[in-house]
Amino acid sequence: MHNSSHHHLPIHRTVLDNGITVICVENRAADIIAARLFLRAGTRWETREKAGLASLLSNLMTKGTERWSAVEIAEKVESVGASLGADATTDYFLMSLKTVSSDFAAILTLAGELLRSPSFPEAEIDLERFLVLQSIRSQQEQPFNVAYQHLRKAMYPNHPYGVSSLGTEETVTQITREDLQEYHQTYFRPDNLVVSLSGCIDPEVAVRLVTEVLGDWEIPATPLPQLRDRAIAPNPSQQINPQPTQQSIVMLGYLTPSVQNEDYIPLKLLNTYLGNGLSSRLFVELREKRGLAYDVSAFYPTRLEQSLFVAYMGTAPENTAIALEGLHTEVTRLCHTPLTPEELQAIKNKLLGQYALGKQTNAEIAQTYGWYETLGLGIDFDTHFQEAVRTITAPTLQQAAQRHFNNSPYLSLVGPEEAITQASLPL
Repeated sequence: MHNSSHHHLPIHRTVLDNGITVICVENRAADIIAARLFLRAGTRWETREKAGLASLLSNLMTKGTERWSAVEIAEKVESVGASLGADATTDYFLMSLKTVSSDFAAILTLAGELLRSPSFPEAEIDLERFLVLQSIRSQQEQPFNVAYQHLRKAMYPNHPYGVSSLGTEETVTQITREDLQEYHQTYFRPDNLVVSLSGCIDPEVAVRLVTEVLGDWEIPATPLPQLRDRAIAPNPSQQINPQPTQQSIVMLGYLTPSVQNEDYIPLKLLNTYLGNGLSSRLFVELREKRGLAYDVSAFYPTRLEQSLFVAYMGTAPENTAIALEGLHTEVTRLCHTPLTPEELQAIKNKLLGQYALGKQTNAEIAQTYGWYETLGLGIDFDTHFQEAVRTITAPTLQQAAQRHFNNSPYLSLVGPEEAITQASLPL
């Protein structure tokens, strides 16, 4: 029985003549095929003045090609019950599709056309821009988002990671059709593409299909632009933003390493310990025991460049100062108090359990391997990650904490003026 579980499914990786990487996991559990088409593009490749460009582009990818209108594209996908969409994140651009096996070739062909020849109709640009501006405005009404926005801006003053992937009202208003075309021509090319498939498909058939659809796409003569090195000098600051909100948001940020760094996996475990779920340290100490938090958590995103580790809390305004102190104490405690063997085993089990649950469906499997390939980690990172988590020791976690949590954090506070001006950390 054990052999049929998917982590024994073989993974095939092929590079086509024009540089496209094809990854295929044959999974016969259902008559379905999911594909994820990754491009090394996204907000990291934007200029600050054009923030939101990749995100706007992703909304427009399905809104027209030289041959098909937005309505015709939707009709082709929906008539067979398939799904097809595009998305832009900090470190990659993604087109996702899922169909029953018999429709896969047709929908992949359509996706190939969307990828290569979007037409960016002016009317669709205006509509999508309007919708993005609405999203940006609604984020400005959410205290958590406001706090996070100010924190990132302080931590990444001249770097694309400092701005929401949606961009800002100012930048999105200025993006033109020419900007979209130029970004598309620069980054949408076969040698920048990873096609990751999972489902009811033979790997040889998968490679043949991708070759039929995308094999004639030629590598442009110009090389891909190289991103300049943008190392970030830490300069912890306090962002105080008074707003007449029902609760105060207290947010601490620490600059932390990228996914390539040896501290990446230790920090993922520390994040699980501090902020993951109702049994996490922050939840138990600050909400259960002390009743301070409406909402308390931590997160450490996987990034190609310098990442950030954030611990945050929503609390009653009169508790702002004490909440800030409690949050800071819990993070710095990791530097001088090692985890007990029981705590260590518990977070390993939790992280590995969540990891396994996060790659069960074909879409999740295609996402996982395609993402690792796109980040330059390789498909073997899946195995490496799990083995590394299992073998990590408490001293390793403590040393990682000392390297990243010993210095002053960046601080972002949003809430009623009286409450948040009285709360501060000794810098």
